[in-house]
Order: sequence, then C-alpha cells, then structure tokens
Amino acid sequence: MEVNENTSLDLAENSKSAILIERDTGNILYDKNSDEKLPPASMTKIMTMLLIMEAIEKGELTLDEKVKVSEKASSMGGSQIFLEEGEEMTVNDLLKGIAVASGNDASVAMAERIAGSEEAFVEMMNNKVKDLGLTSTQFQNSTGLPAEDHYSTAHDMAVMAKALLKYEAITNYTSIYEDYLRKGTEKEFWLVNTNKLVRFYDGVDGLKTGFTNEAKYCLTATAEKNGMRTIAVVMGAKTPKDRNNEISKLLDYAYAKFDTKPLYEKNQVVTSFEWLKANKQKVDVVTSDSVSILYPKGTDLEKVETKITINQDITLPLEKGTVVGKLQVTDGEQIMSETDLTILEDVEQANVLQLFKRTFQSFF
Repeated sequence: MEVNENTSLDLAENSKSAILIERDTGNILYDKNSDEKLPPASMTKIMTMLLIMEAIEKGELTLDEKVKVSEKASSMGGSQIFLEEGEEMTVNDLLKGIAVASGNDASVAMAERIAGSEEAFVEMMNNKVKDLGLTSTQFQNSTGLPAEDHYSTAHDMAVMAKALLKYEAITNYTSIYEDYLRKGTEKEFWLVNTNKLVRFYDGVDGLKTGFTNEAKYCLTATAEKNGMRTIAVVMGAKTPKDRNNEISKLLDYAYAKFDTKPLYEKNQVVTSFEWLKANKQKVDVVTSDSVSILYPKGTDLEKVETKITINQDITLPLEKGTVVGKLQVTDGEQIMSETDLTILEDVEQANVLQLFKRTFQSFF
C-alpha cells in the first residue's frame, strides 16, 4: 500500500497504534505504530467473518442453513448470545450474533461448522493471513479471547477489513445497531451493537470492536460518505470514549482532506476475449473488486488513465474466479492502483460438436 499519511498529525494520542486507509486503493492516509504487534481482542472476528463470507460465496454455506451448537461452543465465556448445547440456529442469525454482539459462542459454532473443529478453523485463519501477504498476525482462536501468541497489528487488521469489505453484504450485519435473536420465544435475546459509532457517526456501518484487560479498547471501523469508503483502526485505547473519539478524528480527517473517484464496480465487465476451443465463445473479464482513485482535494486528474493487461499464458479449463489479468490506474508514470481481473464462470474445453458448430458459424 502506498503511504500518503501526514506524520505531523497526532490523531490517536491515547492509543498504542492506529491506521487510516481508503478501502478501494488501500492507500494509507495516517499511521501511528501500525506495525506494532498487539492483542487484537474481538477484532479477531474480522477474520472469522471473512472466512464465513468466503464459504457463503463458494456455496459451501447458506444463510438459512441451521447449525447445531456443540458443548464447546455453548461453554464459551465473555461476550456471547447464550447458545445452548444442541440448539440449532441459522447461519444468518449466528453471523448477526458475531457482527453485532461479538458472540464468542456464535464464532466457535460457525468455526466448527466450516472446518469441523475450531482448531482446524484457526489453521484456515492463519493460512488466509498468509494469502493476504501479512507477516505480523497469528491467531490461536476464532474469538480473540486472550491466548499466548495471539497477535496482530493495526496495519494487518486494516488489510483484513479491506478483504472482508469485498463482500458488501457484510455491512448489512455490522451496521445493525439493535435487533433480536429468537424473537417471539421465551429465550428472545436483545442484540445491541458494541460499536456505538454505527449510531453516532454519520456513514459508519461497521466493523468490529474489541476489548480485553490486556488489549484495552480496540476498534476497526469503516465508513462510507460521498462514494468514498475508509477504514480506521485503533488499538490499545485507554477508554471506550478515547477509542471512539480517535476513530472519529481519523474519519473526519479523511473526509476533510481527500476525495475519491469511483472508476469500476466489483464484477464489472472491462473486456472480453473469444476462444474457438472454449465451451463459451465469449468470456467476460471482470474486476475482482471495486476500483477507485484517491486524491487530495483540488488535485488535477487530467493525466489519470487505466490500462488492462491480460495474461498471455492462459490455458483451458479455467475455474470461476481465476485471475486472468490486471487493471492498472496510472497518473503519468505513477501507478495509483492495481486490481486483479477475473472470470465469473467456469470455462471448459469445447467438445467436438461445439467445435463443428463454431467452425460452421465462422464460415457463414
């Protein structure tokens, strides 16, 4: 990520570390000790939610599927939605319980559903950390409960949040201020969001708080205003008030000083190619994420251009989601952003009959 932060500012004086980034470009607008390894507490659940959203996208999980709660999940302490052993709850409600109430029991139930055990899920979490190119994070559980060698950094939390926000539906959960689980039953449970900025800062619609005695008060927040989405992280704040004030200052700074120009939406078609030997004659190439440019207010954008590069060594068959190229946004010689280009559907080798039909069509 390109660093644009103003180091003379002190926007997080009561926190151990902090970072502010623009989501689409990943550009850093402010940084304070963002590589310091610290306990992330329940901000850990950003990774838990990322793996849940990935499983849903892959079709391995559906929102209306009911998950049976194990003895281990029901026995988790700390923040919880008071699941009982043997109880069944939908993925939709468990995700709500994680995003809104920071439910440790809901996190473990989902970890066990996806990976078979929390231990196997933690291995998935740490593999995803490596996939994201992060080197200063290690997880020991899916919840953020205190554990030896369970740590992250403000920088790494921001990158994980950026990855989670690819799944735009996640803010349907993280933006809820209050709701109910088991509504209309004897065990109705009132959810109130641990992130008060969802109600009190215009544009905030996530993402995850954290607190333990060791970690103190932490928050990874995201906001969207005027088409610009930002991510702000503070770790080790002394009080909830300090945590919220410093996140608010970071967001104020972003929206006062910078603008973005959206160029492409996620999954927008940017080009296509034709293969005689493919089972689909025309294959659309799409953006893997939304693409924007970030600039200080008042900047001249006349030299901004986009460049599409398609890999030359593509061979069939191709799976949905395969990276087939890159989209670069440049300002003269400077590369402002790079986004992977992918395909939205599987592409197989064409069978003999298809090849005959294609050849026939090409002649007439």
